[in-house]
Amino acid sequence: MRIDVITIFPKMFAPVLGESIIKRAQAKGKLKLYIHDLRDFTDDKHRKVDDRPFGGGCGMVMRPEPIFNAVEALTQNAKRKTQNAKIILLCPQGKKLTQAHAKKLSQAKHLILICGHYEGVDERVRKEIVDQEISIGDYVLTGGELPAMVLVDSVTRLIPGVLGDKNSLNFESFEGNLLEYPQYTRPSDFRGMRVPDILLSGNHIKIEAWRKEESVKRTKLRRPDLFKKRGETRHG
Repeated sequence: MRIDVITIFPKMFAPVLGESIIKRAQAKGKLKLYIHDLRDFTDDKHRKVDDRPFGGGCGMVMRPEPIFNAVEALTQNAKRKTQNAKIILLCPQGKKLTQAHAKKLSQAKHLILICGHYEGVDERVRKEIVDQEISIGDYVLTGGELPAMVLVDSVTRLIPGVLGDKNSLNFESFEGNLLEYPQYTRPSDFRGMRVPDILLSGNHIKIEAWRKEESVKRTKLRRPDLFKKRGETRHG
């Protein structure tokens, strides 16, 4: 997979995207990740990428020219190596990112992420070049950089061969609309708090049944919305 990120704050990404699983994915050749400064694509001599909104109002709006220039340059450069890129705008108005959505995106060959800022982007960007708008929650952030990092992380770990244990993906939270079961490690008795006996029994069939039961209990208690969705999926 290739992921290109278009941002006005490129230095924000190195501390996060150069570590842990994302770093290993790049080292394995499973992911090619490029961060681009939007200001490099503006025709303005002052490298300006925003302007006042038509009709008045507070704040500034990201101009269309630099974004169009950036996307066109990236799709042309990558055209021979990848299929058509999916162009994603990170913004509060987008569809909320879910595990199911991340799975679909992990199957793409090329993603271009546009980090929104200020009062948003010129509407012509949305209408003409954006395929999807994605949000990571119902709250407002300073810009789309942090959501882009979240998206890259959630998608990268789903690329085949990135995680060491491919089976671990099957038991994570949100798989099957269930939260993950409780986890324990050594010591088995810590300050009088004991690990459930079933996990020390060695009976893997009973352990699996216990974990499934605990996942259902936890989801029903903590995320009734997910539990309801699970029931709808099973009977749909």
